[in-house]
Amino acid sequence: MESRQVGDVTVISPRGFINAHTVRQFEQALTQALEDGHEKILINGSGLAYIASAGLGVIMGFIEDVRAKGGDIRLAELNDTVFNIFEVLGFNHLCQVLASEQEGVESYQAEPAS
Repeated sequence: MESRQVGDVTVISPRGFINAHTVRQFEQALTQALEDGHEKILINGSGLAYIASAGLGVIMGFIEDVRAKGGDIRLAELNDTVFNIFEVLGFNHLCQVLASEQEGVESYQAEPAS
C-alpha cells in the first residue's frame, strides 16, 4: 500500500489483493488521509489485482464522511476484473472512475473551490 500527495490530492495505490487479510492496511491509509486533513482521495488501481467485499465496504464506510467534509473518493486505472466488480455492484455510479491517475488528479482541479 502506497500513499502519496499529488498537489492537494492523496493518491492511495493498493497492490495485489484487498481482501479480509489485507483490508486493514487499506482502511488505515484512508483513515490517515482523513486524519491529515486530506479529503480529495484518488485510489490508483493500477497494481490492484482484485478487491473483495471487505475492501468495497471500507470505501462505502468512508465515502459519506469524505463527502461531508467537501471531498470525494475517486478511482483510476482499474483493470478489467476490478472494474467489472465495481460495475456489477453499481459502485461505478457511486464513485467516479477515471482512465488514468492524471485524469483523476485533474478531475479535482476542475472543480470550483468549496
